[in-house]
Amino acid sequence: MQAARGTPVDDRDDGTGRTRSGLLAHRGSWLLFAAVAAVMIAVDQVAKVLAVRHLTGEPDVEVVGELLQLHLTYNPGAAFSLGTRFTVAIACLACVATLVVLWTSRRVVSRVWAVGLGLLLAGIDGNLIDRLVREPGPFRGHVVDFLMLPNWPVFNVADICINVGVGLILLQVLRGVNLDGTRAQHSHGETDPETDPGTPAEAEEES
Repeated sequence: MQAARGTPVDDRDDGTGRTRSGLLAHRGSWLLFAAVAAVMIAVDQVAKVLAVRHLTGEPDVEVVGELLQLHLTYNPGAAFSLGTRFTVAIACLACVATLVVLWTSRRVVSRVWAVGLGLLLAGIDGNLIDRLVREPGPFRGHVVDFLMLPNWPVFNVADICINVGVGLILLQVLRGVNLDGTRAQHSHGETDPETDPGTPAEAEEES
């Protein structure tokens, strides 16, 4: 069957509602999401291992004068020492949040969304790993924090990932950009040709 006018043969809808180029874009964005998450989880865990190894029993280390110091502490609560009495509940919520982010990532095409979700997953799981493997036991483990700013709770790389990831996601929401890269409402009522399975040419061909 001849392809619709103006549509390359290898870029037609494959029956899933996406063109071949759309599927490739989705695959690339999901791989970006996975790479960001994996790399930042690794960075977070390595930083925590080094912090415990070199800061245990040592005085605070000035990195940028008194603006940024290294100060080792163990946090039983959520990010920035919130909810210290609910360690098990926070760990369970982190497990649920991980599943939600992974499920959401199945529809990601926008690269900004991919990076935001990847950072969010890295932050959630970076601290979740501590809750699962560190003392005093599974789901009750204390998170390693070591970065200290003036008049601010001590934090870690995972906390930074959570905040940057949430910031990118909120930016996309405020811009009206969906997970698939389309905008919620175009200024002239147009649809995105890359994700819209039906085009005027295809409609004419079918009629």
